[in-house]
Amino acid sequence: MRRVTLLAMQVGVGLAFLLVWHLLTAVPMSGGKPLFDPFFFSTPLDVLARTWKDLASGELWYHLGITLTETVLAFTFGAIGGIAFGFLFARREILASVFDPYIKAANALPRVVLAPIFALWFGLGIWSKVALGFTLVFFIVFFNVYQGVREVSPVVLANARMLGMNERQLLRHVYWPAALTWMFSSLHTSVGFALVGAVVGEYLGSSAGLGYKIHEAESVFDVTGVFSGMLVLAIFVIVIDTFVTAIEKRLTVWQPGTGAATAQG
Repeated sequence: MRRVTLLAMQVGVGLAFLLVWHLLTAVPMSGGKPLFDPFFFSTPLDVLARTWKDLASGELWYHLGITLTETVLAFTFGAIGGIAFGFLFARREILASVFDPYIKAANALPRVVLAPIFALWFGLGIWSKVALGFTLVFFIVFFNVYQGVREVSPVVLANARMLGMNERQLLRHVYWPAALTWMFSSLHTSVGFALVGAVVGEYLGSSAGLGYKIHEAESVFDVTGVFSGMLVLAIFVIVIDTFVTAIEKRLTVWQPGTGAATAQG
């Protein structure tokens, strides 16, 4: 499918959703009232108008900047930690076996329970939100990188060692390319979870950020404000995921079937 066609179809799905939402909440049906009460569901036009108003006033940019900082820090630290420990444990089988039950236990801890603890340890600033996002990102990246390195073909490894590759060369030319696809697959997922960690932390205790703004709107039953914050979050995730996809294409350009590889062929 061509990129333009795909983009048109994606936009079409979004417009169809907005149209259905508008019909259900703004167009009078039986009894002269919309099928869904706008007080509980708002309307797409009201949500867009509120979002534009907050953007124009600069208020939304401030809260978005706080959430962006927390998300980027959580994603960066979590991804680096997950990649490093994923490679380390995959290459050290005894180490992985010793720490296996503790890693599984730590991953099973409810993140909502950890949020108040991080707030107690790190305060209500950005670092408690970064810590919460880190716990979400780290394990996703860790398990994918670990599995990616473990999936390396023994035949490929045997041939590489027969050619005289040392451990550093194996890491660069065999293990790293093998884990790259797994790693980027986890990064696409963990971007959203980094944002979730930041927003949940802000929601539970903060004085700024999109999570705080959504919580503030909920406290006064401002459904339009809640949906406006959710709309900004959705757009935010799409933009970051697009950025990760662009990096992925540049780093995996060596793979067979890509444009660069085809051109060289």
